[in-house]
Amino acid sequence: MKGFASDNYAGVHPEVLAAIADANVDHAVAYGEDPWTARAEELLRRHLGPTARSWLVFNGTGANVLAFRALCRPWQGVICAETAHVNVDEGGAPESMGGTKLLTLPTPDGKLTPGLVDRHLTRVGDEHAVQPRVVSVTQSTELGTRYEPGELRELADHAHAHDLLLHVDGSRIANAAAGLGVPLAATSTDLGVDALSFGGTKNGLLGAEALVLLTDGVGEGTTYLRKQTLQLASKGRFLAAQVVALLEGELWRTSAAHANAMATRLAAAVQDVPGVTLTQRVQANAVFALLPDGVADRLLEEFRFYTWDESTGEVRWMCSWDTTPDEVDAFADAVAATCGSAVGA
Repeated sequence: MKGFASDNYAGVHPEVLAAIADANVDHAVAYGEDPWTARAEELLRRHLGPTARSWLVFNGTGANVLAFRALCRPWQGVICAETAHVNVDEGGAPESMGGTKLLTLPTPDGKLTPGLVDRHLTRVGDEHAVQPRVVSVTQSTELGTRYEPGELRELADHAHAHDLLLHVDGSRIANAAAGLGVPLAATSTDLGVDALSFGGTKNGLLGAEALVLLTDGVGEGTTYLRKQTLQLASKGRFLAAQVVALLEGELWRTSAAHANAMATRLAAAVQDVPGVTLTQRVQANAVFALLPDGVADRLLEEFRFYTWDESTGEVRWMCSWDTTPDEVDAFADAVAATCGSAVGA
């Protein structure tokens, strides 16, 4: 079953399972009024700054929908890349559950720029048009690329200059920070980000994320909206215990750095294989590639991964906190052998 389909396929890190078991003792006050939640919120402030206000949720879609509901009024919308998870992989939840119009933009690498954002700033004040309120970026992106700190700072400054807020979908923010070699705040709070959907599930948690508001004065009523958005856990200590395990030491960084390193190893092993074309820079834990005709189908008989773009045949290979070097090498060998057969045929 292990393969390169998704970091969501990976199991739960043993330290996280141990933390859940340790929390499973006696009774604790429900709905987040427990010591584990207090500690998780303290750790999020430690990593993201003293102004960070956090709400634990079950999943990334919940964090994103809650963010948009907290930051937008009904007539306002969110600017994002066409490839953003909020647009392609959340079943329309931001619009159907959150009531928030997504204003999408095509990008070659999954990244927004101030120039791209400007395309949706042409009808500000027009009562017939959805009014932009939030710029949402994914860090690292759905194409495995990441924003450099200067790029996020530029986007934040541009957004604020136009009375917009900057939201980061950080389902893989640990991978971005680990790849950059910086603290979590250095790719969010320190750059002017207003709201962060902090991800943990893709980095070894059983299922826990958080909406973190980083700017004072935004997100009025988020506590009530979390309940309305079906994201308030009654036994909140078990979400919080996972976040504590991730952030109390360096687990967030070591797990993400390992996944990144495995993707780098895989890319290096296949980049010179005849017929293989890497389509994106490898900056986190994903490798995107084009293969000769028929190669993906043959590889899928033994390994799990996804075809990312059906029109071009582009594939995505994801590495996880528990991917091993031996697994990477075995897969790379299979890619080389299968491509060799196809190219030589």
